[in-house]
This record gives sequence, structure tokens and C-alpha cells, in this order.
Amino acid sequence: MRRSWQRRTVRENRGIDVMETKRVYIKDTENVRDEELKEAALVIRMGGLVAFPTETVYGLGGNALDEDAAGKIYAAKGRPSDNPLIAHVSCAAEVEPLVKYMPESGRKLMEKFWPGPLTLIFPKSSRVPYGTTGGLDTVAVRMPSDPIANRLIALAGVPIAAPSANTSGRPSPTTADHVWQDMNGRIDMVIDGGAVGIGVESTIVDVSGETPAVLRPGAVTMEMLREVLGEVTIDPAILGPVAEGVHPKAPGMKYKHYAPKAELTLVEPEMGDKKAGMTKEQIDRMVDMVKMLAKEQIQAGQRVGIICTDESRDAYHEGIIRSIGARQSQESVAHNLYAVLREFDDLGAEVIFSESFGEDHLGQAIMNRLSKAAGYRIVRV
Repeated sequence: MRRSWQRRTVRENRGIDVMETKRVYIKDTENVRDEELKEAALVIRMGGLVAFPTETVYGLGGNALDEDAAGKIYAAKGRPSDNPLIAHVSCAAEVEPLVKYMPESGRKLMEKFWPGPLTLIFPKSSRVPYGTTGGLDTVAVRMPSDPIANRLIALAGVPIAAPSANTSGRPSPTTADHVWQDMNGRIDMVIDGGAVGIGVESTIVDVSGETPAVLRPGAVTMEMLREVLGEVTIDPAILGPVAEGVHPKAPGMKYKHYAPKAELTLVEPEMGDKKAGMTKEQIDRMVDMVKMLAKEQIQAGQRVGIICTDESRDAYHEGIIRSIGARQSQESVAHNLYAVLREFDDLGAEVIFSESFGEDHLGQAIMNRLSKAAGYRIVRV
């Protein structure tokens, strides 16, 4: 017998089922009631797709053990099928069936940072289909701390594969409205839990090899990881584009990600140590270059966006000017990043110039996302 939610498909468009997407509002996000999530959990169990909030960004969830559900996720996002999905669990006990064995480094990181914004890559067990792992013999696993996400996974009774709930390449969604813009008509349900807290995706650490390696920076910083493990390496994909023909080991490594519709260019001062922070002279030089580049494009008739900070906002007088947060508060910059990029889309920006940031602590994640959004288009001064 087909469930009522499965009858929402009304037509087909370019191979993607177009359906009536239901939006569920959570009244109290700190005290989530099971009744609010039971229908969503059923949709997941029956092979459907549900977008839901986590502490990082909104995720697009499907049964991680169902290869057909993984295929639906790729189709809804327009995402290459060799780009691995992250399996989300509600407790540590749910990890064991998904992995071939548990490396000690992985166990230490789970104990320290779970639940939270950290994804770990393990050797996968036979239970996890290759459709979820992008054809790899490893599986990415995370335990979110967000109460809506955690309870939904527990009620579903299966690990939930959940990449960011946006069409592939676009800025990740940090509100349900962002999800609705991209996914309405493509998925079964959106759970609206308000704005997320962190605003950038989880840190990804590969613990399947001899030395743990960071594949994507996030709120669990390199400094925090090294306090627990000592030696941790950085995958070259964090520092620049991945070469053609390389199979990505984690989400966001190979393909263009986080990008607005406009051409984005980063302006960055020459810095000997990117983790040392910027001097006033370096910031002033960077701001002057952003102003000059923006003026040139405005005079050429382009609709120009400028990404600045609270500290530099008053220096700009032309273009669509948006502060991304306070330079002294990396948390505010990360929280606002994707929302600002999406706002420029809404305002019709054709060209965007952005200030850069130091790469200490959370700054590494911020610059990783901005660099990928810009396609590594960087002007150094």
C-alpha cells in the first residue's frame, strides 16, 4: 500500500519527480516533540527525502542504507554521484554497524567532539551501499548535536545520509527559506527549525589511514584536533582545486561549491603567516583594492556586490554593500557567510568582490568556503 506522502508526485521534469513539498514548523526547537517528527521519520524509512536543520547547515536527508534513496538525493541536488554523502547517526552505538573497524584516532575524536560539527571517515562495512559512499570503501559519519536532527535520526531508526539541502554548487542553506528556494517540488518535506547556529559545514577528518587528515575545515579547528591527536595532516584539496580525474574522498573537495550566481573574486593581502591575522596596513591595502576593482566594474555598467566587515563598512560608498560580520568574531562571519551570498543572488549582483580573512581557527573554514565559491579567483595586493 502506498503512503499518502508518496502520492504527491504530480508530473516529471527533466527526470526529476516534481512533487508537493510539505513544510513542517517546529514550535520549540529546544524541546522537540516526537509528534512533530514522526511523519518525517516515516518518509525517511519509506525511501523519501526530508530537509532538516542541523547545527551547521540544513541537510537533505534520506536513508543512508538505501541505494535508491541516495540516488534521489543526487537527483534532487543535481549532484555528481561520485561525491560522497555523510551518514548521520543519533548515538555512538549506531556507528559500529556502519564501519569495518574503529581506528583509535576515530574513537578519541568521537569521545571529545560528538555530538557536534565533526564528520569522521572510517573504512565502511558491507551494510553501507556504494551509492551512499560515492563508490568508495570508506564511509563518512557524523552525530549532530541539533535536537531536531538528533531526534529525527533516532525516530527514523536508520542512519540518515544528508548533504546540504541546496542544489549542487549553490551556497549552503542556513534557513528553511533557503531550502525552499532550491528544493520546493523536488523533495517530500522540509522541517523548519529556524536559522542554524554555526553556518558552515562540519569539519571532516579521515581516520581510515595511518595519520588522520583534515579533508574539510569547520568549527572543530585544526588547533582543537591537534590537542587531542597530536599529529594531523591537511589534505591538499583544502589549499587549492583538486585535479581532474581525482575521486573526491569527502563532500566539497572536488566540485565547485558554495557559489553565488555572480562572479566572485577574493581580494587578499600578501601575508607571510596566514594564521597570524592581518595588520591594519594589510587590511587598509585590501580595502583600497576592493574599492578600486568595484569602481571599475560599476563604471563598466555592472551591478557590483561588496562583502566587507563591520569594521570596514564605512569605507565603502558604491555598490551593494553587505557586512558579513565582525572581523574580530569569526563565529559571526561563518554564521552570515551563506546568507550574504544568497542575498546577492536575490539582489541581482553580477560581480562580487570580497575581503579575505586570516586562517587561524575558524578562519580556515571561512577562507576554504570563500575560495571555493570564488573558484579560486584571488587578487593579491
